[in-house]
Amino acid sequence: MAGQVGVEDVQDVRERIERLREQIEYHNYRYHTLDAPEITDAEYDALFQELLHLEREHPELASPDSPTQRVGGAALEGFAEVTHRIPMLSLGNAFTPEQLRAWHARAVSLLDREVEEFTLEPKIDGLAVSLLYENGRLFVGATRGDGVHGEDITPNVRTIRTVPLTIKGAPSRLEVRGEVYLPKAAFEQINNERAVQGLPLYLNPRNTAAGSLRQLDSRITGQRPLAFFAYAIGLWEGAPLPQTQWEMLEQLSAFGFKTNPRNSLVHGIDELVERCLSWEHDRDRLEYEIDGVVAKINGRQLQEELGSVGREPRWAIAYKFPPVQATTMLRDIGINVGRTGSLNPFAILEPVKLAGVVIKLASLHNEEDIHRKDIRIGDTVVIQRAGEVIPQVIGPVVSKRTGAEREFAMPTTCPSCGSPVVKPEGEAMTRCTNDETCPAQQFEGLVHFVSRGAMDIQGVGEKLAAVLIQAKLVVDPGDLYSLEKEQLVGLDRMGEKSAENVLASIEGSKTRPFSRVINALGIRHVGERTAEILADRFGSMDRLLAASAEELTETDSVGPIIGRSVYEFLHTPRNLRIIAKLRAAGVNMEQHHVERGDLPLAGTLWVFTGRLERWTRGEAEARVKELGASIGDSVTKRTTHVVVGADPGSKAQRAQQLKLSVLDEDEFERIAGLPS
Repeated sequence: MAGQVGVEDVQDVRERIERLREQIEYHNYRYHTLDAPEITDAEYDALFQELLHLEREHPELASPDSPTQRVGGAALEGFAEVTHRIPMLSLGNAFTPEQLRAWHARAVSLLDREVEEFTLEPKIDGLAVSLLYENGRLFVGATRGDGVHGEDITPNVRTIRTVPLTIKGAPSRLEVRGEVYLPKAAFEQINNERAVQGLPLYLNPRNTAAGSLRQLDSRITGQRPLAFFAYAIGLWEGAPLPQTQWEMLEQLSAFGFKTNPRNSLVHGIDELVERCLSWEHDRDRLEYEIDGVVAKINGRQLQEELGSVGREPRWAIAYKFPPVQATTMLRDIGINVGRTGSLNPFAILEPVKLAGVVIKLASLHNEEDIHRKDIRIGDTVVIQRAGEVIPQVIGPVVSKRTGAEREFAMPTTCPSCGSPVVKPEGEAMTRCTNDETCPAQQFEGLVHFVSRGAMDIQGVGEKLAAVLIQAKLVVDPGDLYSLEKEQLVGLDRMGEKSAENVLASIEGSKTRPFSRVINALGIRHVGERTAEILADRFGSMDRLLAASAEELTETDSVGPIIGRSVYEFLHTPRNLRIIAKLRAAGVNMEQHHVERGDLPLAGTLWVFTGRLERWTRGEAEARVKELGASIGDSVTKRTTHVVVGADPGSKAQRAQQLKLSVLDEDEFERIAGLPS
C-alpha cells in the first residue's frame, strides 16, 4: 500500500499515522465543506485504507479522534444548522473482488449464517442530502455535513423537480436520503452557455452540483437542472418499516421519489462479484457520473444485527472502480507549511486533461516517498485519478528521461519564514523550527482556532485570517480578542457592519465549552474527542496546566503519546502566553456542562439485537446515549443492558449465558422514558 515502504519501527508507524490523520482531515474539509478537493477519490481512498491498516496492525496507537472514527466534514457559514436524529454514515470501500468477498465473509461470520440476497445500486457522484417530511409535506432539506450536523438547504431543495413537495400515504414523519446530481447533458449545456458568455468553464458535474445546491440565493439553484435519486430511509414514524432494502426502494418509488432504474436485486456472492465487474464497462453509457456501485445486504433484520463499526455500516460496501491514468511532465515540486510546521511537498504539473478535468497539481506524501519512487523534477510521470479531482503521482516513466531531470531536495530553510528546518530522528516529516513567527504556521493555527470544531468564530475565514496576519493585527489566536472595530474597517471587503459582525462572533466565542477551547489550541494529536476527555478529566485550565506528565498519560483514552504532547505544549512559553491572553480576554477556562455522571443512564453499556417494532436501531441508540449510556457492538461482561427484538442473533444467547439484564421493547421504552 502506498506510503508504507520505509515504515520500519513503531516510531515510524506513529509518525505515519499522525501524518495520515492530518492529511485525511484536511482533505475531508476540502471535499465536504469547500467543495474544492485537491486529490482524487483514489488517492483519498489509498490514504484512508493505509490508515485503517496501520491502526488495525497497531491498536495501541488507535485514537478516538482519528478520521476513521468519524465521518469527515462540517456545515458552512451562512446556513442554519440541522442535527440529523440518525447519523448519516459513510461507506467502506472494496477495490477488488477479493475485498468484496472478504466483506461478505465477515458478515456471514458475525451473523453466524449465510447471506444470499443483496441490492446493487449505482454510486452517484453527487451530494448526499436528507429530506424530512412532516405529515406528507417537505419540512427540511439538509446536507449530510459531518454526518451529525448538516446545513439547512430547504429553499434550494424545493427547486429540484425530482424532489416531491408533498407525498401521499407516508408515515407521519419520514426522512428520505439520496443524492443530488447534475446529469452529463445538463453539465455540458451549462458550460456551452458559459463559453458563449465568455465565462470560465466549470470543471466537473459533481462540484457544479454541490456549488449549485449550496447557493445562499435559491433562485440561482433554480436555474440549474439538478436531479435527485432516493436510496434510503432514515427516520420513519407512524407506520411499519419495510423489511428489506428492495421493499424500501419500491416504497420510495410508490411515494413518488425517483429511484435509480438500474438498481438490481442480486442472489449470492458470486453473482454480486460478477455484476460489480460488469459495471466497470457500463459506466460510460450512463447519463450521469458514477464512481462505483453500492452493495447492500437486503434484509433489514440482518442490517440491524450487523450494525456499524465506527463511521461505516457493516451491511453495505462501495465497490470502487479502477482509477484513470495519464502521463504529463512534472514541472516542479512546491512546499506547503502545515500548522505544526511540517513541510509538505506537492507536484506542479504540465496541465493535462484527464477524463474531462484539467490537472495542474498533485499532492506528494513526503520526501521519503519521493525518493523511494525516484521521482525527479522534469520527469514524465504517471498520474492517476478515480474521481473528479486532482490526482496522485504514481511514479516516473524512466524510459523517457533525457538526463536533464533533477533530483528533489527538501529545502534547508522554511519557504514561509526562512528559518532553519530540521527532521527529528525517527520522524518522516521535516519541520520548520520557528513556531513563534512563521507566517504559514500562524495562518494554519488561526484557521484551526476559528474553525467549527474549535471556537466557531464565523466571519473569520481563510481570506480574513491571511489579511489579519499580513497586517500584523494578529500574531497568535489570542490577539483576536484585542481587535477593535477601527482596525477592521478598511481591510479588504470589510465595512462597518461586517466588522461589527466579526467582533460579535469573537465575543460570543468566549462562552464556548472548555473542551472546544482545548481543541482550538491546536495541540498535536488532540482532536475534538480527546479535548472532551481532557476537559472532563481535569475540569479547568488551571488543573490541566498543573497536571504532571504521568497524570496526563494515565488519563483514560489518552495514553503516553498524546499525554506527552499535551504536557510539552502546556510547558512551552509561547503557548502559555496565548493561554494567558485568552484568560485575560474572558474566554471560558472551566468545564460547565452537565456532568455525565448526573445523567440517569451514566455508566451503563447497552447492546441492541433483533428487530424493534416501533423504533429503528439508530433512534433507540440515540435515546439512551442522550441519557448518558454508552453503546456496544458486542455482548461482554461489561455490558449492562441487552435490548432484544424480534428474530435476534447470537447476542441474545450470549447475554443469557452471562446472566445479563435482557429487555424487550416495552422494558426498553420504560427505562428510556419513551412513549410506547
